[in-house]
Amino acid sequence: MMKKYFRFILKSCIAFIILSVLWVFLYTWVNVPATPLMGIRKLQSKNKYTIRHQWVPLSKISKNLQLAVICSEDQRFINHNGFDKEAIEKAMAEYKSGKRLRGASTISQQTAKNVFLWPHRSWVRKGFETYFTFLIETFWSKERILEIYLNSIEMGDGIYGAEAAAQFWFNTSAAALNTDQAAAIAAILPNPIRFLANPPSAYTKKRKQWIMTQMRNYGTLVFDKK
Repeated sequence: MMKKYFRFILKSCIAFIILSVLWVFLYTWVNVPATPLMGIRKLQSKNKYTIRHQWVPLSKISKNLQLAVICSEDQRFINHNGFDKEAIEKAMAEYKSGKRLRGASTISQQTAKNVFLWPHRSWVRKGFETYFTFLIETFWSKERILEIYLNSIEMGDGIYGAEAAAQFWFNTSAAALNTDQAAAIAAILPNPIRFLANPPSAYTKKRKQWIMTQMRNYGTLVFDKK
């Protein structure tokens, strides 16, 4: 009986690994049509829930927004392998000193969570997030990770991706976002349901100014996808 149970577990694990690798590999070329969060939000909504989502290539997303999200969310994105060791160690040190445990997720980790997993925090989800982060860092380029991230993340209530966010918040395209607009969108990412990019709240204004300062200090992105 135990042998049968063990074989079932082993076969299930092997099947999961094969299917997950194929799933990630497929998205190397195929654009992500929808995410689990979109479905969850729709099921949770008591009223009619409209999803605004329009995929655009990275070349059609303003460099201002690309830089803004990197400066806001993950300034070591270009150089790390999916996990920011320094940010994790800093977060743990702050937690041990009595401060609230803050997130230290990289853009790669956030992409893995948004594209393949569910939003609610748990150690199980964190384990799967680590696994999928390793896979996307293995199979995708940094440009592809950023492209999928900017096309998939929640940027407002029912707003997913850069193009939908640019149209909704500023009545423009993702390609045309200026520095101020890009920083405003990046500023709401910690909680895009609660915060407004336009008109900005006092919190959004303060965070936007910080992001714009970081953008000036960061410089130019090292990759340029044509």
